[in-house]
Amino acid sequence: MQSAPAARVLLRYVIVILALAALVLWANPAIALLTGATLTLVANRAPVTGGNTIGRYMLQAAIVLLGLKLDITALWQTSADYAGLIAIYVIGALLAGLGIARWLGVDRIPATLIAAGTAICGGTAIATIAPILRAPPAQIGLTLAIVFLLNAFALLTFPSIGVWLGLSQTEFGVWTALAIHDTSSVVATAALYGDQAADLATTLKLGRTLWLIPLVLAVSMMERTHDAKLRVPGFILLFIGASAIGSIVGIPGALTALAATGSKALLVGALFFVGTEINRTTVAQLRGRVVWQAVLLWALVVPATLGAARWLT
Repeated sequence: MQSAPAARVLLRYVIVILALAALVLWANPAIALLTGATLTLVANRAPVTGGNTIGRYMLQAAIVLLGLKLDITALWQTSADYAGLIAIYVIGALLAGLGIARWLGVDRIPATLIAAGTAICGGTAIATIAPILRAPPAQIGLTLAIVFLLNAFALLTFPSIGVWLGLSQTEFGVWTALAIHDTSSVVATAALYGDQAADLATTLKLGRTLWLIPLVLAVSMMERTHDAKLRVPGFILLFIGASAIGSIVGIPGALTALAATGSKALLVGALFFVGTEINRTTVAQLRGRVVWQAVLLWALVVPATLGAARWLT
């Protein structure tokens, strides 16, 4: 009697492996995300357990490999050149998000989660400050669901919009680095547009992610808590280290090309597992004023960052 459930589990894993192999060959993160979401929605369950963790590690590995082909001096200069723009965006998005929430009458905790997720790094920001705010699981789930779906919408639409507007690689890289919530979707969306856009977007998005540090400090002070976990995400340090190694050691071109190919394959896999997080429960949660807060804030952010990208690059 136990062989039937085991066979079904094995079949699910075989399907996932075959789907991932096909997606990697296709090398399209958007299709990977849609495939993961479709499998989960049709079966009403994630195709594999622990997909969120697997996807997170695949994304981090993809970013670290990407660092091997980026010159550390250029990386530092790019971060310095856009530091002011990132600061203006993060602070402006936070204030706008909280202002819209107040206007709509959204509860303080979900309002803060959406504002932080939009301003800094989507699900990572929400998961980081939710314990400090003592957010109920229902509110965490709702805000994460909103961010996941907005990320998916951006991944599927931004490249076409960029082509329609005739954006350069630099313009598109800056736009995606600022306008899209999560790192995975930023890197994937920019990669669809081109390697130069992906390199720039990754660098700027990781700089934007570092704003988690002052955010945690500020929220902890407001909530009067002293047990907040404050740390720099390890994969950012590995990304910088990989860039330094690639610049100083002088990695052969063939190895750099292999790392770039591996990075793209891991990114496709990561987006597949991100897609598996979009399930029926996620969709059913989309209700209430906090949804309007997120949508209105993003409707403000998208054209504002697009204008900034075109004006400043």
